[in-house]
Amino acid sequence: MHSPVTIIGAGIGGLVLARVLHVHGIPATVHEAESSPTERTQGGMLDIHDYNGQLAIEAAGLMDEFRAIVVEGRQRLRVLGPDGTVLFEKGDDGTGGRPEVQRGELRQMLIDSLPAGTVRWGRKVTGARALGDGRHEVTFAGGGTVVTDLLVGADGAWSRVRPLLSDAVPEYAGRSFVEVYLFDADTRHPAAAKAVGGGSMIVPSQGREIFAHRERGDTLHTYVTLTEPQEWFAAVDFTDAAAAAERVAREFDGWAPELTALITDGDTAPVLRPHYTLPIGHRWDRVPGVTLVGDAAHLVAPNGEGANLAMLDAAELGTAIAAYPDDVEAALTAYEQAMFVRPTEEVVFEGAAVLGIDSRDNTARGLTDLITGTGR
Repeated sequence: MHSPVTIIGAGIGGLVLARVLHVHGIPATVHEAESSPTERTQGGMLDIHDYNGQLAIEAAGLMDEFRAIVVEGRQRLRVLGPDGTVLFEKGDDGTGGRPEVQRGELRQMLIDSLPAGTVRWGRKVTGARALGDGRHEVTFAGGGTVVTDLLVGADGAWSRVRPLLSDAVPEYAGRSFVEVYLFDADTRHPAAAKAVGGGSMIVPSQGREIFAHRERGDTLHTYVTLTEPQEWFAAVDFTDAAAAAERVAREFDGWAPELTALITDGDTAPVLRPHYTLPIGHRWDRVPGVTLVGDAAHLVAPNGEGANLAMLDAAELGTAIAAYPDDVEAALTAYEQAMFVRPTEEVVFEGAAVLGIDSRDNTARGLTDLITGTGR
């Protein structure tokens, strides 16, 4: 089988790329390991920024569809101290430039915008190799291959395409999320719901923090961040939901009960999400016929920018391909030169400041100062 443009990964980045190419009349095929769009939960809320993610939505010609899935009011933000005191609060007047959407709804919007058959489900990549002259062969589990003139790795942290370009391997960032959901929060978990408020809530502390977001349908999504080695988490039995929640909550002894309830009163089992990173400034020499977008190219610990940067990568790559329809190498060179010089270090810091991760003063008061501008 031969395909002119092959995209590996039907995440947000891969789908934006396919859509932008479609807008310009360029066919592409997306291969995805998952068996269907609903195989797994697609994560929580995403704030789509006006300086990167929304630019990609515009390039994809989907602003009206995007506005239809925005969850109103979720740009509200509050910073609490461990005792539950509200230290900072920002309302949502609709002008914040970071409207919130559910990741799953954004992904489905992109899938629906593509011609039928663009995404090939259940296509797990086992390897890729160069054939010469910029062509590559991709091999799939269970047999089957595809040969392509342009191969794009949009396949995340553990990309199967990246080794064609770089020897870099993701390394553990020293911290992990533990995720928990609380459903029907206002009626079943009123104290926790009141603490979170109408949007997102951050309770930062050195090496430990609780971040929670109010999602669609009266759901609270808790992200507990712990700065611990992987061995620490390996000693927690995550197959025993109650024991795991108790062990994680123990790290927050003395915190207000409405905050620890976001861990102990979960309606789902705690899920461990280790954070991995590639080196800041990761780049590679130009290799004919292949490139990367999103986490496959520049993986960082969660900082509020990952999905937005993946979308921007994809839109810029699609636009470059359209600008050089007869010269793939010119398109890839233009795309990579722009992507490599993007100030990712500053983006990483700014995102970390919003989440309270690795800020220069990782305390509730320090984070409040960063958000309000008094700490600079």
